[in-house]
Amino acid sequence: MTSRYIAIDWGSTNLRAWLCQNGTATQSRHSQQGITRLNGQTPQAVLAELTHGWCDSDTPIIMAGMVGSNVGWKEAPYLPLPVTLNGIGERLTHVTGQVWIVPGLSVNRSDNHNVIRGEETQLLGAYQLAPSSLYVLPGTHSKWVQADSECINDFRTQMTGELHDVLLRHTLVGAGLPPQVIAPQAFSEGLTHGLNDPAVLPMLFEVRAAYVLGALPREQVSEFLSGVLIGAEVAAMATLYSGQQAMTLVAGANLAARYRQALDAIGRNVTVVEGDTAFQAGIRSIAYAVAI
Repeated sequence: MTSRYIAIDWGSTNLRAWLCQNGTATQSRHSQQGITRLNGQTPQAVLAELTHGWCDSDTPIIMAGMVGSNVGWKEAPYLPLPVTLNGIGERLTHVTGQVWIVPGLSVNRSDNHNVIRGEETQLLGAYQLAPSSLYVLPGTHSKWVQADSECINDFRTQMTGELHDVLLRHTLVGAGLPPQVIAPQAFSEGLTHGLNDPAVLPMLFEVRAAYVLGALPREQVSEFLSGVLIGAEVAAMATLYSGQQAMTLVAGANLAARYRQALDAIGRNVTVVEGDTAFQAGIRSIAYAVAI
């Protein structure tokens, strides 16, 4: 067991670090130098700058996220499912010195081709904090993960967050809109549409038509669209995983509230685990298990 380590969540656009002592994060730092935004610096230089004053030769650094992708610092191979939960921490990729990367997970079947990188660490933590048979990790690419008490068996991805952003920024749905506002009623109305009809393609143009015709306030389009997309995602995935009863939702406060509203609407009870809490619990279990 190692009592002191550094946990790194290094995605495409952001980088977060925690100095941990005896399982508790005592300090944290944040940078916008995600793996695609290094601004000419090497990953090693960025990491050294972010963790200055934290490191010594005996302090392991455990990293997860896109830092281990084929555009990252060093590629950490995907582990094919099914994989034991303990198996994630046993297959770290060594980078240099005391620096290690957590592997991603993959599914490669004729009916499902999928990859996870970063969420596997949150998943490991969520399993310890709120064991379940179905885990939902919303975000840019939402993950729905089926597991049992020992293994991760399957997962699917929904590009809900990315689709919302693309539609508002780069299509007629969002063309010429004013600044958007928080509008719970608009979200709820969109959610009802998405839950009732998850075949969402015909609805997307109706979003534009609704505000052109005055049926939807122009400053509430983002909220209504969010409801439509989340509703469609939840309806489709809840049908696919209809046999899974216990559910754990891993997300920050805003997304957790939206997905919980959607899941409540279809009668699915969930336990919520905050995303950073799950990540730190996952990294902690890896650091303690491998004793690097």
